[in-house]
Amino acid sequence: MRQRSLVEIARSVQSRSLKPQQVLLESYHRFTETHDGLNALVQPYYEKAKEVCLNVDTQGPLAGVPASIKECFEVQGLQTTLGISSRCGQIDSQDAPIVKRLKACGVVPVGKSNIPQAMYLHEANNPVWGRTNHPENKERGPGGSSGGDAALVAAGVVPLGVGNDLAGSVRQPAHACGVSALLPTSGMLGNGGACNTMPNFSVVSSRTGLITSTIADLKHVASSLDFGISPEEQPFTARRIAVWEHAGIIEPSPAIKRAVREAAQAVQQAGHSVEFIHDTVSEEAAWIMFGLLSADGGRDIRHLFGSEKPLRGVAKLLRIASLPRWMRPSLAILMRLLGNRIDAAALAATGKRSRRGFEELLARRAMVVAHMKNTARKFDAIICPVSSLPALPHETAARLIAAASPCLLANLVDLAAGAVPVTRVTEDEQACRYFSFDRVLRTAMKADVGSAGLPVGVQVIGLNGEPPEQTVLDIMEVIESRSNFSRWARQ
Repeated sequence: MRQRSLVEIARSVQSRSLKPQQVLLESYHRFTETHDGLNALVQPYYEKAKEVCLNVDTQGPLAGVPASIKECFEVQGLQTTLGISSRCGQIDSQDAPIVKRLKACGVVPVGKSNIPQAMYLHEANNPVWGRTNHPENKERGPGGSSGGDAALVAAGVVPLGVGNDLAGSVRQPAHACGVSALLPTSGMLGNGGACNTMPNFSVVSSRTGLITSTIADLKHVASSLDFGISPEEQPFTARRIAVWEHAGIIEPSPAIKRAVREAAQAVQQAGHSVEFIHDTVSEEAAWIMFGLLSADGGRDIRHLFGSEKPLRGVAKLLRIASLPRWMRPSLAILMRLLGNRIDAAALAATGKRSRRGFEELLARRAMVVAHMKNTARKFDAIICPVSSLPALPHETAARLIAAASPCLLANLVDLAAGAVPVTRVTEDEQACRYFSFDRVLRTAMKADVGSAGLPVGVQVIGLNGEPPEQTVLDIMEVIESRSNFSRWARQ
């Protein structure tokens, strides 16, 4: 069965050539076909969705569009467990604000998608709902923490996934699964009413993000939600674009670098100004963000578990976060002596902070903000990696948490950003890393092996525009239109 685009669904329902019930049935059939292998829509809502269809506004801008909702958002009648067993049985009494807003536009929620436990890893796995697989490779995951939504969109179960993003959680899984994503600035959708897993952390907020198959679909949703953008083609405006081949802690895989170069070539051929530059601000932003997120020693996240034990990967990160500061210098020296440069840097950057230490992190953040304001005087947008790696093998997300570090700059500075698929890993791009004693880089080397055929996306970060989301979407649309991704059949 041919899968309909979000725009096609909305326009067909509005014109009465298609009923919302028909669209819902197509989604349900696709769900039943894929669920055993995917396990992404872990709280299906199709029976209740039938009732929603009866009352849907068929003239709404998103009329009849089925959507998955990330497990952290309330949906009346379902559960918000965060993948923690002790939270099971607590039924949502109402819809989260973002769910209400989407329903008012005609969206039909079909259920909740899977997440990592406590949304603490880029790996959708927890003891409540189990593990979600990548839609094309069961040995790998779809990323996270909005991995369930990205997998559902990629598998054609829904044309719209609603997630949130505090540290790459929408863009990273979109890249891993070969779909598109938009992270708006905080003033557009806010956190959408998502469950706040870190109530004592207010420096950076999670933001509601959107996942679709195409940029046209993203534009239509953004327009429907009053972002102040136009989904229609606009008069050409030449934009100044910086390109970072490397934008994080881990050296990108060869396919990632190639995707960035191909994206840069696409926008240059379209008439935009492109300049390849080297800027270490993304790596600095990542370390600051990791420092801020762990500044309470992991207290807020541990509080979610009560007496329950977290999964191994989550427990590992919480142990690192809770290490006393006096232990860290000597452990970092030991790590460096053993060749584990990235682990040593992580020990120095993370962990519980005194008031003074926290203020030092804020001062460093202010310097990054100033740097990006200066960059915005020269460029309108940045093209760079989303992640240093394609979709990760299961059980490697804790070791490879730094892979998604290119995403963290946009979170730290509250910039609009998005992900768009460009290409796929080729056979000869699987074994191109130099040997290293660093165990993070060794794990990255192993992750590259067997990655042939996996999707690769790039990130676009908006610096200017009214609004900057328009800049991000326009540039991603150019990249999408000139990429070879759509010509490669899914495996």
